[in-house]
Amino acid sequence: MRMVVVLAGTLVIIGAHLFFTFILRDKELLWGETEESYVISVVEKSRVLVDSTICHNMERQRNLRKRDIVSPAQLLSFSKLVEPTSRAVSRAAEIMETSMQALRGAAHLTQRSGGPTDSISEDLLSVISNVSGCLPFMTPPSCPDTCLARKYRLITGACNNRDHPRWGASNTALARWLPPDYEDGFSQPRGWNHGFLHNGFPLPLVREVTREVIQVSNEAVTEDDQYSDLLTVWGQYIAHDLALTPQSTSRAAFGGGADCLLTCENRSPCFPIQLPENTLLAAGPACLPFYRSSAACGTGDQGALFGNLSKANPRQQMNGLTSFLDASTVYGSSPASEKQLRNWTSAEGLLRVNTRHQDAGRAYLPFAPPPAPAVCAPDPSVPGAPRAPCFLAGDGRASEAPSLTAVHTLWLREHNRLALALKALNAHWSADTVYQEARKVVGALHQIITMRDYVPKVLGTEAFEQHIGPYEGYDPTVNPTVSNVFSTAAFRFGHTIVNPLVRRLDAYFQEHPTLPRLPLHDTFFNPWTLIRGGGLDPLVRGLLARPAKLQVQDQLMNEELTQMLFVLPNSSALDLASINLQRGRDHGLPGYNAWRQFCNLPRLETPAHLHTAMANRSVAERIMRLYQHLDNVDVWLGGLAEDLLPGARTGPLFACIIGRQMKALRDGDRFWWENRGVFTDAQRRELEKHSLSRVICDNTGLTSMPVNAFQVGKFPKDFESCEDIPSMNLEVWRETFPQDDKCGFPAKVDNGDFVPCEEAGRRMLVFSCHQGFELQGQEQVTCTQQGWDSPSPICKDVNECATLAQPPCHPSAHCRNTKGGFQCVCSDPLVLADDSRTCVDSGRLPQASWVSIALGALLVGGSAGLTWTVICRW
Repeated sequence: MRMVVVLAGTLVIIGAHLFFTFILRDKELLWGETEESYVISVVEKSRVLVDSTICHNMERQRNLRKRDIVSPAQLLSFSKLVEPTSRAVSRAAEIMETSMQALRGAAHLTQRSGGPTDSISEDLLSVISNVSGCLPFMTPPSCPDTCLARKYRLITGACNNRDHPRWGASNTALARWLPPDYEDGFSQPRGWNHGFLHNGFPLPLVREVTREVIQVSNEAVTEDDQYSDLLTVWGQYIAHDLALTPQSTSRAAFGGGADCLLTCENRSPCFPIQLPENTLLAAGPACLPFYRSSAACGTGDQGALFGNLSKANPRQQMNGLTSFLDASTVYGSSPASEKQLRNWTSAEGLLRVNTRHQDAGRAYLPFAPPPAPAVCAPDPSVPGAPRAPCFLAGDGRASEAPSLTAVHTLWLREHNRLALALKALNAHWSADTVYQEARKVVGALHQIITMRDYVPKVLGTEAFEQHIGPYEGYDPTVNPTVSNVFSTAAFRFGHTIVNPLVRRLDAYFQEHPTLPRLPLHDTFFNPWTLIRGGGLDPLVRGLLARPAKLQVQDQLMNEELTQMLFVLPNSSALDLASINLQRGRDHGLPGYNAWRQFCNLPRLETPAHLHTAMANRSVAERIMRLYQHLDNVDVWLGGLAEDLLPGARTGPLFACIIGRQMKALRDGDRFWWENRGVFTDAQRRELEKHSLSRVICDNTGLTSMPVNAFQVGKFPKDFESCEDIPSMNLEVWRETFPQDDKCGFPAKVDNGDFVPCEEAGRRMLVFSCHQGFELQGQEQVTCTQQGWDSPSPICKDVNECATLAQPPCHPSAHCRNTKGGFQCVCSDPLVLADDSRTCVDSGRLPQASWVSIALGALLVGGSAGLTWTVICRW
C-alpha cells in the first residue's frame, strides 16, 4: 500500500511538471486557434492538477486513520472542517489560482517573444472564473421577495441588506479595513521569502516570538479577581459564531510537491512554522505544519493578471460563516448544515439530539454521522476502542474543548425547550414556523448576552461608550461583514485568558471527590469528558465559580496552548500562539503601528514610545530586540502587550477594533433584536429579562446561580435561587387564530413546509422545500374572501447529478440521484473519502481479482487432483 501512495505522489509531481512544461512550451501552442480555447484548456488542466492533489491527500489521510494514526495538525484541520459549499468555493478558488499562475508564466514568455501583452479582456477573465467554478460565488445572490424573507433571516446571512446582499453572508471575503501587506504586493505573506527585509530588518520567526515573549508556565498564571471562566468560554463561542476561515482544501503544494505535513518549504498552500535553530532536536522536524487559508475567488494570484500588479486584486480570505450574531453556532450557515442539524420528523421544529447518551434525562449534542471522520478520543470505558465521532453542532469546532461543548449543548437544549413551549402556545403553527420563531429568539439572546453582558466587560465602560454607544436603529449604509483584523488578531485576545485547568465542582461548588481537575490538553476533542464525567453540571459549576486567567503582559499564554495544543500519544504538539502570528502574516495583516494609526492612536517610533504603551519594560525590550523596528511588530502581539484599559480586559488598540466591529455587527444587521419590526414591544421587554444565568437554570440541574454568570462568585453568598432569576414570559408569543378566517391551513406539504406571515392586513403563507427538493407552483399565497388565491405548491426532487456547472461528485466518482439528495459511488476497489464526494484507493484488490484468484486456485487444484488421480490409477 505504501508503494501505491508513493507512486501516486510521484505521478502527481510528474504530471504537474509536464503540465506546466506544456503550457509554457511555445507561444504558437499557447495562442493557437483562439485565446478562449487555450484559456479553457489551461483551466481544465489546472482542475485535474488540483483534484489529483486533493485526492492524493485524502487517500493518505484515510490510510493513516485505518491505522488509527491522527496528528495534531489533522485535528486542527478537522476543527476547521467546513461544510460542502465552503469546500466547493475553496476548490474553485484553488483551480482559478493555479490557472492564473500558469497564464502569468505563459504571458511572461510570450512578452519576450513579441506575443500578447500583460493584459486580459474581461470576457476571458469571465471564462476563467466560470470554467473554474468561481463565477457563482463572485456574483450577488438573487434575494427572495416574500414576506417570509422580511420576517426571518436566511440561513446563509445573504440579503440582510437588500442593496448589498453579500454583506455579512457566508462564503464571502472578510472585510479589509486597511490594504493588506504582502511581500509581493498581492499574495505572499510577510516572512515568505528568506532574506526579505521589512524596514531594513528581517521578521523574527513566530516560534521565537512565542518562546521569548508570549509563553509562560502553567504554574505562573495570575487569576482574574472579577470574572469567571465562563467569560473566556463565551468569547470563544461567539468568535465561532462570527468567523471561520477555511484552510486550503489541498494538503500538498500546487504544481507538485511534498505533503504540507512533511515539508518545511514555503510552497503554497504550505507555509510551515520554522523552528529556531537552538531548539531543534537531532531527529525532530525543523518546522511545524501550517496550511494557508483559502483565497477568496478572484483574489491574490487569481487576480494578478499576467503579472501586472497595477491590475492585481490582492489575496483575500473567506469567511465560511455568516458575519452576524445569529446563533449560527446552533443552526449552521448553509442549507446543507441546517439539514443535518434539524429533526425533520418533529412537528415541534426541534433540533436533533444524541440518541445513544443522555445527561440525567437531558440531551447531548448528536454525534457527527458518517462519513465525517472519527477523530475524537476513544471511549475510555471500552478497552481498545477506536477513535470516536465528534459532536455535531452548527460550528465544526464544538468538540475542541469540553467547556465549549458545554455552551453548545446549553443552546441545543434551549432551542428545543423554547420550541416545545411555543408549539404548546400555538398548536396551529407548522414545524417550520416553530423552528423559525425559536431560532429567532435564540439569535436575539445571543445578541443580548454578548452586547449587554460580555462586550462592556472586555472593553470597559468608557471604551464601550466611545466605540459603540447607544443603539439608534438599523443603518443600511453600514457593512456588518467581519473584518480580517478582528477575526485574525483582535478577537483572539481571548486565547490569553484561557485557564490551563478544566475544573469540575460538586453540588456545593467544591472540588469534586470523583472528578478531579484536568489539564486542558487531556480534554481536547474528547466528548467523554462530558459523557463519562458527570455530564454538564460539574463542568458548568467550574466555569461559574472559578476565575478566568488574567491577561498579564509577561504571562500571555500558558504552556497548555503553546506546547501541548492537540497533543496526542507519540506525536508532537502544535503552538497556538505561533499559529496566530503565522495566520496574521498569511492574511497580510499590516503591522501594529499601522493599526494604531487607524484607531487614531499615536505611532510608536522609539523604545521610549513603546514603554508608554507597555508598562512592563522587560516585555517591551524583548519585543524591540526581536523586531528591531516597531512597524514590523505583528498586530496580534502588539495589541496583547498593551496596558489594559481601566475596568477592561483589552488595551486601547483591541478595544478600538473590537468596538468598531461590534458596532458594525449591530447597526448593519436588519434583524438586530432592537430594530423596530423584528419583535413586538412586549416581546422585546421579555427578551431583556433573559440572561445566560437563566439559560443555565432552565437547561441543567443547577438550582442556584450568580445573577451575572460572568462575575466570579463564592458559593453560597454570591448565588441566588433559580426561582429568583428573571425569565421571559412566552405568552407574548401567543398568536390568536382569526375566527372568521375563510382560508384555514393547508394539509402537510410533503418534503416541505409553510410559514404564515402578514403584510398590509393580509394573511399569507410562504412555502419552502427541504434541501434536495424544489418548489413547483406559487411560493407565496394570499388569503382572500374566496380562500387562498392559489393552490398549494408541491416539492419535487432535484436531480443534483444533472447539475453541470457545479457537479456534486468529484470526477473520480459516479453520481447517483437519490430522493432529496445524491450519492457518489466508487468503482471497486476505490472507496469514498471523508468528503463523501471523492474516490480514493481502498488498499485492497478489486473483488473481480479475488474471483479470478479463487477460480484460478480452483482450476489449479482441480487439475492437480485430476493429475494425481490419473497417476495413482496408472
